[in-house]
Amino acid sequence: MPPPITRGIKRSPWQAGPEAHATGPALVSVTEFTALRHSHTAAIALAGLRLRRSWPETPGAVGMWLWIDPWRKRSGSVSVWTGERSLYAFVGRPDHVRIVGAHKDRGTMRATAWTSDRFDPDAAWAAAHALISDPTPWPGPAFHTQTGP
Repeated sequence: MPPPITRGIKRSPWQAGPEAHATGPALVSVTEFTALRHSHTAAIALAGLRLRRSWPETPGAVGMWLWIDPWRKRSGSVSVWTGERSLYAFVGRPDHVRIVGAHKDRGTMRATAWTSDRFDPDAAWAAAHALISDPTPWPGPAFHTQTGP
């Protein structure tokens, strides 16, 4: 008998970037896309997987997780950067712009980011998971400072 289908947030394994061994301050970015229809969720998640393939060569990337909550039609990423400039360069890449444009009418997007004195994977995922698990609005502005890890 197959195992039961579980609900909730699932994440991909950590995908290291070229700056995986960077020390010092880090910028953690969390994105969430909520699809209008369940039929859109898989296409959006697959687009994220395609972008993930280039992650090891993405300048300024420390690493990332993709996440999905299919029952609630949501997916997104938790990405870690050496700084804002690297994040903005990625957001402006033609492949990223094309994917966002192709799906912009299929749901809603939200994002936030914070800086930390040093990158702690467990603390970063715990903070991101708390955000994506809570339906209330995310902290604004898009960038804020988090004290501690």
